[in-house]
Amino acid sequence: MSDTPGVLGAIEAGGTKFLCAIAGADGRIIDELRIPTETPEQTLGAAGRFFAESIAAHGSLAALGIGSFGPLSLNPAADDYGHITTTPKPGWQNADLIGHFREVTNAPIAFDTDVNCAAIGEHLFGSGRGLDSFCYVTVGTGIGVGVFIAGAPHGGANHPEAGHIPLPRAQGDEGFAGICPFHGDCAEGMASGPAMRARWGQPAESLPDDHPAWEIEADYLAALCATLSYVVRPERIVLGGGVMEAPSMLGRVRESLLRKLGGYDASLAALSMGDYLAPPTAGASTGLTGALALAHRTAYGEWPAGWSPEP
Repeated sequence: MSDTPGVLGAIEAGGTKFLCAIAGADGRIIDELRIPTETPEQTLGAAGRFFAESIAAHGSLAALGIGSFGPLSLNPAADDYGHITTTPKPGWQNADLIGHFREVTNAPIAFDTDVNCAAIGEHLFGSGRGLDSFCYVTVGTGIGVGVFIAGAPHGGANHPEAGHIPLPRAQGDEGFAGICPFHGDCAEGMASGPAMRARWGQPAESLPDDHPAWEIEADYLAALCATLSYVVRPERIVLGGGVMEAPSMLGRVRESLLRKLGGYDASLAALSMGDYLAPPTAGASTGLTGALALAHRTAYGEWPAGWSPEP
């Protein structure tokens, strides 16, 4: 067994995969594992074994950071603190993440949403660097929004759920009911990856660039960005997730947002869309990066500086 000081653990718990990692205090990843998100018993069991083996090889954890899909209970005073709550992910309602990993690692645990962790990664190392306020929007299995205000993730009573805001219908999309089991036609129900698949009968990545799906998708995402612009007044909105990897997607959303703002309010009218709507730049696993940063702050009392968690 090595006696590496200050070993950190991190989990990016997504709806399709769990990314688990061990890193040194300098942020360099020592070991990592990708696990398909199946049942809680299978997935948490595999993640627990990874950390047990890593601790045996590298020493105890100074802290563990977890960024998870939600909704989550983030209030430490709540009876269900550390649980996934009313998720549509089958079998995952009431899964106790903190309880499971506390037993496995016996380490201090920092817990937040996967999208807030991605926002932390972008704030420290990517497109949110140097900004006092920005929003991180991920568009994939679901739609999540991390909100940074005054240099820290915004929570209030719990984490934001802007992905479930109802949006005006895009032109030509009046017949689609939406797939959200709670709200039907909210942002996630209309514009997530599974919503695109349900609407068009094939996954988004298989649609050609000239397919009408992309203009409809851009309309919904621009409507979400317009709402964030008016309510939060962020300095930038970072758009990530699998759907945003389509080559023309970011440009389409920029054009649609400019139309939706309509020249209203001088400060918004003066925005440069090329700067205001930005892609993530903190690396391939920005949520894992943010979870490592959470672990660092928990262990050492400050955000990391001068290191990159890329292998």
